[in-house]
Amino acid sequence: MALVELVRLPNGAEAELLRGRLESAGVHAVCFDAGMNIAESVGLLIPVRVMVLDEDLGDAKALLEEFGAG
Repeated sequence: MALVELVRLPNGAEAELLRGRLESAGVHAVCFDAGMNIAESVGLLIPVRVMVLDEDLGDAKALLEEFGAG
């Protein structure tokens, strides 16, 4: 069970909201680098990566499309 990147977002709060929506739909997700882009406009340099299990990537992409976040 490896983690793979679903999407990169410039805003940690937006990434956490997406993670929560994925979790509520049954897809385990984690945010990487959320603590790295605390400063204003650093999100363009260090985006937050939303990661999912490789076997959940298809479902996560479908949910991302449904959420209108990607």
